[in-house]
Amino acid sequence: MSEQPLAARMRPQTPAEFVGQKHLVGPGRALQKLLDRGALPSLILWGPAGTGKTTLAHILAETVGAQLITLSAVSSGVADARKVMEGAKGGMFKTVLFVDEVHRWSKAQQDVLLPAVEEGTVTLIGATTENPYFSLNTPLLSRCLLLRLEPLEADDIAALVHRALTDEERGLGSLHLSIEAEALAHLVTISGGDARMALTGLEAASLAAQEDDVATISLELMADAVQRKAVVYDRQGDAHYDVVSAFIKSIRGSDPDAALFWLARMIEAGEDPRFIARRLIVHASEDVGLADPMALLQAIAAAHAVEHVGLPEARLNLAQATIYLARAPKSNSVYVALGAAQADALGAEPVPAHLRDASYGGARALGHGAGYVYPHDEPGRWADQPYRPEGYEGRRYFQPSGMGQDTEEWTPGSGPTPRGRSGRLGDQTGPKEQQT
Repeated sequence: MSEQPLAARMRPQTPAEFVGQKHLVGPGRALQKLLDRGALPSLILWGPAGTGKTTLAHILAETVGAQLITLSAVSSGVADARKVMEGAKGGMFKTVLFVDEVHRWSKAQQDVLLPAVEEGTVTLIGATTENPYFSLNTPLLSRCLLLRLEPLEADDIAALVHRALTDEERGLGSLHLSIEAEALAHLVTISGGDARMALTGLEAASLAAQEDDVATISLELMADAVQRKAVVYDRQGDAHYDVVSAFIKSIRGSDPDAALFWLARMIEAGEDPRFIARRLIVHASEDVGLADPMALLQAIAAAHAVEHVGLPEARLNLAQATIYLARAPKSNSVYVALGAAQADALGAEPVPAHLRDASYGGARALGHGAGYVYPHDEPGRWADQPYRPEGYEGRRYFQPSGMGQDTEEWTPGSGPTPRGRSGRLGDQTGPKEQQT
């Protein structure tokens, strides 16, 4: 066993060994086309830990025959960057400056890079786990091509694990270990798309296997080695959908404790937090709706937090939104209304002439807009005119549920209702009151 960590030993050294990020690298992709021409623009690599940012920087520099100099923004500063840029002037080889965790530099420190990047003295490759639109200077970002790396797919992680188990030169091949399917699935799940975490877990399990003098890494051994209990949860199988279903039904049933239980299981099992956030956004309109319009804002805010902060901190934002939605009054009036409207909208009835677009030349000659009454010119800013094809005018889709703020009755022709009561925007009084 080498003293160098397995994740470092197994770092891909050629484009062929690089796994994942098929939307960026591979035949026909824009980045690959640039590399085929020997061109490498300044880049910002944005993605979670363990998705291949550092590896990709090394491979890109080697592909174009450039000298790669690495700085860590955690331990390096302006003086180090200036030294690299001075050394790059007049050099025989193109210099690629790789700045890891570039978001840790202040905006003033980032400004130092601008002249060298602008003049092409160095090619900058910055790696960041933070949203660059928040953490990087706009001038620097505008001079770089932004590439977003995604968490590795389960198949990609599994392929890396098998490669490490069989590689006798850099990996664990000389140990002749095998791994049970359940143990591999557990490792893939807890890694959350992080290759470094997966290989570190595999190395810990291999050490445990040697101590126990066994040739197979079992689920029990893997769970003990990585100190993470195996959760019965498969992100591609029935358990995934069952847990999500239980989560949403607990919120719909106004049970915040049960909802938190299922949320915790998803987080512990390595579920994609963006998936959880999307489900909360949908639920906010489907099951809370106009009974508490703030529910949608809470869910959207949690989704933004997931993108901007990430796990583990964003688990608190997801929990807050979950509790808020579970405690909110429930109404499915939006869901029911849209469903009823969609059933009617399947028809092929043409748009009434007075509602058609009359903004282009010749439209009015075709009768478009004829007879349309502009509501702002009418008392109460409401006009008694149909807005649907003939035969549909009297059909009601939206019916207030009577829950929370979703209580204001409204009927066609009665005018607008006050802001914030039924969700319809309008004046504080209807046309009849204003006329009186």
